[in-house]
Amino acid sequence: MAINYDDIMQLKSEGQEFTYGDRETMLYALGVGFGNDPLDAKELPFVYEKDLVTIPTMSSVIAWGAGNMAKSGINYAMVVHGEQKLTMHKPLPVGTTIVVDSKVIGAWDKGADKGALIASETNIRDKATGDALCTMLSTTFARGDGGFGGPTEGAPVPHAIPDRAADQSFDAVTSPGQALLYRLSGDRNPLHADPEFAKAVGFPAPILHGLCTYGTCCRAIISNACDYDPKQITGFDVRFSSPVYPGETITVDTWKDGNVLSFRAYVKARDVMVINNGKCTLAG
Repeated sequence: MAINYDDIMQLKSEGQEFTYGDRETMLYALGVGFGNDPLDAKELPFVYEKDLVTIPTMSSVIAWGAGNMAKSGINYAMVVHGEQKLTMHKPLPVGTTIVVDSKVIGAWDKGADKGALIASETNIRDKATGDALCTMLSTTFARGDGGFGGPTEGAPVPHAIPDRAADQSFDAVTSPGQALLYRLSGDRNPLHADPEFAKAVGFPAPILHGLCTYGTCCRAIISNACDYDPKQITGFDVRFSSPVYPGETITVDTWKDGNVLSFRAYVKARDVMVINNGKCTLAG
């Protein structure tokens, strides 16, 4: 089943409901690396129900499974996550029921031998109050679906990293079991848990979820650039470059210009960039 441009541009779902609580909030924080030092008083509010706070990038898991991209016609065996963008309208509640609307907003044909880009938008609001909580834009790179006849121009342009040395650099350690913990927030893909499955699809071992790397970078910026105040982050955008293996250390380089913190992330032990074109928007 190939992509039909007219059909894929009509894909949407409205009014889907999901409920999460403080358990899911703490589980997500543990999954992106908060709480590695249980005696760190600055990290405890992310993983303990007393004075519990939420992480902006938890937006990416609280509506796991929303939408109807299964009807898009793309070959999911050839799909990788290209970009993830987040705009926060209000801090996420510690627990609530949310209402989710999703739709495809673009599809671009990169060529028969180059694949296709599919962009979708997800809007989340609090059911109890009606307040808009966040908007997410996600780009899927469908490597096996180019040549479907869609537009070739107009795909989203990534955020440009400043052409100067980084202003700040800090490390975020991941644990060997981090993917096993993070997957409990929604993404049960065996690529992140089963060594034999990972080898069958070309990896020497299970890899960290891209959205776990995304959340880990957010954790690093909250800890090192926001004085552990997640409310300072009102936007968080990335382009995924390469996978991380659980247990590796991610180094985050940042550039600050006004209320925009540009960033890239590397696994220096393998000399690999894992996140590029990062843009963290700060309040005020």
